[in-house]
Amino acid sequence: MESLIAAWIVQVWQTRKLGEYAPVWGPGEEHSPNSLFAAAMQQGGWSMQIPEPELYYKVLRKHHVKIHPRRGVKILNLWYHDDVLEQDRFCGSSQRGGKHAGKWVVRSDRRDRRQVYFQDPDDHDSWHVLRWTGLPPEGEVPAFSDTSVTQVMEHIREHGLAPRSEEDLLPVLVELLTATTPVAQWPTQKAGKGNAQTGKRRRASWAREDSRGHSAAADRMAGRQPTADDPAATAPASIERAVDASRRRRREAARVREPAAPPLLDDALHRRNLFLLPGGLDEDAPATTKEDLLAGTRWPNCPRGPRSPS
Repeated sequence: MESLIAAWIVQVWQTRKLGEYAPVWGPGEEHSPNSLFAAAMQQGGWSMQIPEPELYYKVLRKHHVKIHPRRGVKILNLWYHDDVLEQDRFCGSSQRGGKHAGKWVVRSDRRDRRQVYFQDPDDHDSWHVLRWTGLPPEGEVPAFSDTSVTQVMEHIREHGLAPRSEEDLLPVLVELLTATTPVAQWPTQKAGKGNAQTGKRRRASWAREDSRGHSAAADRMAGRQPTADDPAATAPASIERAVDASRRRRREAARVREPAAPPLLDDALHRRNLFLLPGGLDEDAPATTKEDLLAGTRWPNCPRGPRSPS
């Protein structure tokens, strides 16, 4: 769509005649925005400047925050942390003055809220990636934007939840992801007419969110070599994988001990004497052994004693 709009602007819109808005240095000549652009290039030339990879971080929105020990920084209701923040030079306030005196500058991309970026004050060409503390170490959660964070916070307020840590927010986010594919819209089910339009809007919304995440990753990796620890260097996680991973972690956390295997049928049969009739002998009495049966000393439920071999 972007390429189509750009082609229409250059080939149609910018070829129109300017009329009374023509330049004064060309009386009687027919000019258009394209001809003026060509004249400007012929007069002043074109200086190609390739932007540096760090330009991606510099154009992101700023957040002036304080660094909390062992917690990191809080950006728009989410906490972010990295081991670099535990260094002694970040324990106190910054040297910044003015309106945001004593605060540190952290930048975020509204298209991908899984991490924020912190510029090293001693080396301005070095940027540190601060991950959301609610993310699992595997990095299997797909990109989510400001819209998803707003929905999570609204869901928490509506249900009166009080999460104790950022890890408690991850199941809520996953539940919102699962809401995009209800059972009635699974490939093996036939969707009804009532929820078809709602499901289409949900799928379109999350498709846009996924596209924003890929765009943010492409902008972040433009002009630099990918590294193993960079979130954009790994394959993008899908919603299905994120849901499965979250449910697996919750099952493992809920499992206190390994389930015991049921006893074998043979073990159950040997727990009591098979020669005892129901109610014929006290359960607490010692079981009759094979030697007792052969010797004829104990015959339960038989007052006359053992029968003779004849």
